[in-house]
Order: sequence, then structure tokens, then C-alpha cells
Amino acid sequence: MLDYASLNAVGAVIREGSFERAAKALGMTPSAISQRVRGLEERLGAILIVRGQPCLATDHGRSLCAHLDRVRLLEADLSPDLTREGARPGQPLALKVAVNADSLATWFPQAVADFGLGTSATLDLTLDDEGHTADRLRSGEVLAAVTADPTPVPGCRTIPLGAISYAACANPAFVTRCFGDGVNAGTLAKAPHLRFDRRDQLQARWAAEGLGVDLAAPTHWVPSTHGFLDLAMAGLGWGMQPIALAEEHIASGRLIELPPTHRIEVKLFWTVARLSSGLLDRLTDAVRATAAGRSDL
Repeated sequence: MLDYASLNAVGAVIREGSFERAAKALGMTPSAISQRVRGLEERLGAILIVRGQPCLATDHGRSLCAHLDRVRLLEADLSPDLTREGARPGQPLALKVAVNADSLATWFPQAVADFGLGTSATLDLTLDDEGHTADRLRSGEVLAAVTADPTPVPGCRTIPLGAISYAACANPAFVTRCFGDGVNAGTLAKAPHLRFDRRDQLQARWAAEGLGVDLAAPTHWVPSTHGFLDLAMAGLGWGMQPIALAEEHIASGRLIELPPTHRIEVKLFWTVARLSSGLLDRLTDAVRATAAGRSDL
């Protein structure tokens, strides 16, 4: 039988990043938190937390925290007032969800806002590339994910949401300066382009599908959806923009869609733990309803 008071202390340290902040969150002293964590590690014969700045979970620690998240979720359906020893009464339950940046900048806020209207539960969002958010679910870090990976996750169900459409865009001055001789292998090799991070392959995919070109050009790294759009409009480089954000700027002429006007889509899915939980069901309903009502998904 697991010691849930000690496990709650482990979860707080991992969540807050330090023993001091965990103690404050649980209304305890750092010494008491440390004793509970150390005691549980000794009983299990395994290190659960790598001490540092911040403190990080080991694989064992991550697995136990994932178990604790599921237990809390199930307890919330049994009684809204049920709390384990070590948890602060009245502390709202947090649902951990992984989401990609472009969804968070476009359609996802409406879904979580609708969910929040009907519950006191909070959300703990983790930002990651849409191709890797499902890995967060597989590792137990989150209970649900917006993902581009349709591969089944054990213990979860996967629901199609639609697709985000992207267009290759740049501002007019940039197009004149860098693509005066047209958009081709030669000009693409010299024209700076934007990438969100090292896993972002949208620009390379567009060049390969639209022009048959292997993209190798100067790169600006811009890990922000709105920053990505702002820097393209400022003329720093060209990049793939979500149509939902770029269409008004394309219509006004502030952005030009690069020829060939080949748009690409990234299909999205909602993958969620198979738990008998009213909160997860409510969140899933909100995500599905919002996705179904969006013309850009």
C-alpha cells in the first residue's frame, strides 16, 4: 500500500521545483517535506527526485506521480471535498494537458475557457511540438494531449479534431528583396526563413511538396507563434503561418503568400486517458465541441 501523504510530498516537490516551494504549497515545513520524501525513497528502495535547481523526477518518481494524478482524478468524482493527508483542503484539482503552440494561439483557448466555466478544477498546460505531445502522455506527465501523432497510446483513446492549415508567407518588402527572380531552389537557398524549433519541419515540408526543393537556408529560430507572425510581418524571414492568424494580414496585403500557393495541413487529435472521470469527460466534450465549431480545423 502506497503512503499517499509521502507521495503527495514527492508530487509537490516535482511540480513546484523545490522543497521550499512544495512546503509552502502544502502548508508544511521544508524539513517535513524532506522527511516524507526521504522516507518514501527508503521504503521503495529507489530515488524519486533528482535534487537540484529545479528538482526533477526520476523515471520512478514520474510513474508514481502519474499514479497519484489518476487517483486524485478518481477521488474528485467520489467526493468534491475528499482530500488525502498532506493536501491542503480546498486546493483545486489540476488537470495536466500537453498542447502545441499553434493550437494554444488559435482554437484551444476557447475550449479550455468553456471547460473552466463549469468547474473549479484548474489546468496545468505543458507546451510541446504537436508531434511530441503524445510522448508526454506515454510518460505519464499529462492526462491528455493535443497531438499530431495518431499512434495509439496504451490506456488512452484518440479522437480526430481536424487540421490546422498553414501558408508560406512573407512581407512584401522581403518578397521583393529576396524573391525578385521568383521562388525557386536558388532564391530559397539564400532567403532567410523562420523555424519554431529544431523539430519544426513545416518550412522544409512546404519546399519539398510545393517545389521539390530540399530546403537549406539561413534560419531564424523563433519559439513563439505570435512572435513568428510578428517577425514575418517585420520582414525578418518567411515562414509557415497558421491560416487562422495570417488570413487577415494576407487579405490586407501586409503578408504575401509565396508561390506556388501550396498550403499544407497538420491533422490534430485529442488523446486522453481512459479513466472514469467526469472532469476528463467534461474537458474532452469542450475540446471536441470547439474543434467541431471552427472552420479552421
